[in-house]
Amino acid sequence: MNQTTYDKALELNLDPEVYGTFAEIGAGQETANWFFRASGTAGLVAKSISAYDMTMSDAIYGRASRYVSAERLAAMLDHEYAIQLERLAPSRGPSTTFFSFCNTVRARGWQDSGECHGWLGMRFQMRPGTPPADIVLHVRLLDSRTTDQMDALGIIGVNLIHAAFRHRGGLQRFVEALVENVAPGRVEIDLLKLTGHGYEAIDNRLCALQLVASGLTDATMFLPSGEVVQPAEALYRCPVLLLRGSFDPVMNLHLSMLGQARRAFAAALPEALRGGEVLLCEISLDNLLRGHGLDMQGFLDRADALQALGETVLVSRCAEFHRIAGFLNRCTNQPIGIILSIGLLNELFKPKWSENLAGGLLESFGRLFLNQVALYVFPWKNRRTGELVTVDNFHAPANCVHLYQHFLDNRHILGLECADAGLLRYTGRDVCRMIVEGDARWHSLVPQVAWAMAERHAKGQSEARGATP
Repeated sequence: MNQTTYDKALELNLDPEVYGTFAEIGAGQETANWFFRASGTAGLVAKSISAYDMTMSDAIYGRASRYVSAERLAAMLDHEYAIQLERLAPSRGPSTTFFSFCNTVRARGWQDSGECHGWLGMRFQMRPGTPPADIVLHVRLLDSRTTDQMDALGIIGVNLIHAAFRHRGGLQRFVEALVENVAPGRVEIDLLKLTGHGYEAIDNRLCALQLVASGLTDATMFLPSGEVVQPAEALYRCPVLLLRGSFDPVMNLHLSMLGQARRAFAAALPEALRGGEVLLCEISLDNLLRGHGLDMQGFLDRADALQALGETVLVSRCAEFHRIAGFLNRCTNQPIGIILSIGLLNELFKPKWSENLAGGLLESFGRLFLNQVALYVFPWKNRRTGELVTVDNFHAPANCVHLYQHFLDNRHILGLECADAGLLRYTGRDVCRMIVEGDARWHSLVPQVAWAMAERHAKGQSEARGATP
């Protein structure tokens, strides 16, 4: 059974080893307040501060171009932790695990309807005298009232401090502890980074994946360097082009789709936006399931291959196309392109993707094409007839023919060409079969950086089915 927030605060207050400081800006001192409510506060709290005024804040932490940002949080952690060690380590260092908790938040203001969010962080020691570790979160506050946002923020702050000291053993348990005692729909955590002493072996891409798997966010992303980034910040005011796929394995077909779509997408953009578009390779959580759990190694393999090719990766739990479009529209106000094959285009007309919507298929497409979203559709070759199926000769369901023509006429659906028709002959399953059978032709279908991953997965899947590689 989960502990209450009060119980967590009291437990930490009574821990003789844990001692630290609080600096909170933008939504009161809601985290520190929990520790003041509980008994034994002097056992935990060395200092609590809220440098709310910008001039005062700049005087303490240095000037900032943005006050609610990862950079501002880092400056706060640097200052608060350093001054704590300077003043307290000589007397308490051998017996104390020091921490500094900081946040910088934009909560709901007077007559304010903007995005409410915040950066929370903690710098702390695993044991007395050790170098510090850092935990950083980005949180979206979804309550409509300021007081409710402040309440949620305080609970998450206590959860973060408690989890840092009590839930180091497993990533899933740590992540899910962050939102204990917070009702679903009140917050979203779309970034988590663990760095520093004790976290050297942590791959923060797995932290990002766990946020999605645990339902704390709809999607998370990381750059070709592997750096995990907050999607709304990375995509802010950028045109976005997204390719959906399982990428198991990454194939030359995927690279061809990206190349063709990028040229078409850039040509449709206003000249001032060209060159600023962001390309994303999106993997749905459904494509990472193996048995009853997530295929963590498979995820890292696919991510490694895409990153080696210079691609940015997005992981989402938005199986429906209108949901991924909605997520991207929240991150940017610029044009959005989604790349897919004719096979997936056909899927969009099936009732299963709109059965939970009151407006059915029309609502599904209405949400998908909201604002400046367009589908860039790659052709498909019918193996049985040899026919090349394009957006022009695609047969929509009989009751959707006029709807489909409307999408074509208004350029919501755009066709792509395939420069190498040979790429259309094989699927990822064909590649896996070729690998298992020792057919070397698969090397021409997969970029070399993905060969090792493709072989490992093909043989692993074969063994799981009981076949002999």
